[in-house]
Amino acid sequence: MSEKLRAHLALFTVALIYGANYVIAKGLMPDPIPPRAFILIRVSGALALFGLVRIRMREKVERKDFGRLILCGLTGVAVNQIMFFEGLNLTAPVNAAIIMTSNPILVMVLAGILLKNRITGKKMLGVLFGAMGAITLIYLSSSDGQDSSWIGDTFVLINATSYAIYLVLVKPLMLKYKPITVITWVFIFGLMFVFPAGIGPFSTIEWSNVNTEGWWRIAFVVVATTFLAYLLNIFALKRVQPTVASSYIYLQPVIVTLVSWVLATSGEASLFDPGRLGCTLLIFLGVWLVSSNSQKLSAKE
Repeated sequence: MSEKLRAHLALFTVALIYGANYVIAKGLMPDPIPPRAFILIRVSGALALFGLVRIRMREKVERKDFGRLILCGLTGVAVNQIMFFEGLNLTAPVNAAIIMTSNPILVMVLAGILLKNRITGKKMLGVLFGAMGAITLIYLSSSDGQDSSWIGDTFVLINATSYAIYLVLVKPLMLKYKPITVITWVFIFGLMFVFPAGIGPFSTIEWSNVNTEGWWRIAFVVVATTFLAYLLNIFALKRVQPTVASSYIYLQPVIVTLVSWVLATSGEASLFDPGRLGCTLLIFLGVWLVSSNSQKLSAKE
């Protein structure tokens, strides 16, 4: 199996995990676990697993790269996860997944600014369509009676932006170090930002209210959504461009809808009304316009 095919399989697995996570994680928030407490559990647990893997893979990091690693910890772990979980706590899982499909567009813009990738008129049109879809979805959430809110949707949009910044920032590090080295340091610095925000809510958790299903959900978020997904993602980033990695996000609304239907959590699958479907199509159109000539760009890079 070629390295590029392995990278695409890794990214597809990540999309499946993240898609399921929207529904699985929401089932624990805000009761019995507040969002920021959940983030502290997630980051601490995953960092412990990364540390165990890295015991036999020690690699020295140059001093000049620590600034970038700190920024990766802030954008890829702290802001990304806080905004995602706070947003998911307030909005519907399908809404969150649809908004996250704007991530490839955000990556394209940031790659153009930070990595000097060329931004064409076609790609700018894609940015416009994607932004229209995300903004309209937020507006619909503020005016309907569904299990969603414009504040929650805005938080998820901030999360998508932060994650896009992370994907662009981390790429140069992936060309220089082993994936486990990079992700371990990213989570070390991420925990430094997450701990002050999460320790207060963590102390209020009534652990007696966490049932067996709740523990399985926690295990899924820590082991699959955090440890495995981040590791697979950073493995893939060593072999493909950030725009390619981010493009897999548009699978998530479909996965969320299927998982919601299978688990019958609270009827999230019914949230694909005509308005949301239109927003989704606008965002997908934007993603297609942004990504349509990414292979040519990648070849030049």
